Amino acid sequence: MFTLEELEIYLKNNNADFEIIHHEYPIYSVKDAAGYFDIRKATPTLIVETEQGLIVLIVSSQRGRLNFDELKKECGFSEMKLADKRAIMASIGCPAGAVPLVGNGLPCIFDERLLIYDYIYGGTGNACRTLKIRPADALRLNQVLWFIE
Repeated sequence: MFTLEELEIYLKNNNADFEIIHHEYPIYSVKDAAGYFDIRKATPTLIVETEQGLIVLIVSSQRGRLNFDELKKECGFSEMKLADKRAIMASIGCPAGAVPLVGNGLPCIFDERLLIYDYIYGGTGNACRTLKIRPADALRLNQVLWFIE
């Protein structure tokens, strides 16, 4: 995982259209984000455990509660559940609530619903910083192996 400075350099070097937003209070949920940006464009970045290992799940907040049985079928997995907090920390070096939208080094499932927005908002690895980025750049800069509709 990148430090904030490394993330910014990585995004600049890859010509991403982005901004890192600083906020006084940590954001751990979509509800926490309401005072900082349009929560319809919030992009929770979760880590799930599958039979293929840990995978990042980048989803639209407009999806509501996730049905992992449907998601695993859509992506062709036999098993899928939220990863254990300790496994997340050991794998990417940050807590579950602050998983970075870009630069986490894991394969990814990407929600195509995000592509309708001009910008999306997601984690940076620091709960007091949010990444605002064009969805096409988030798609391009992740190891996307699966899409969900």
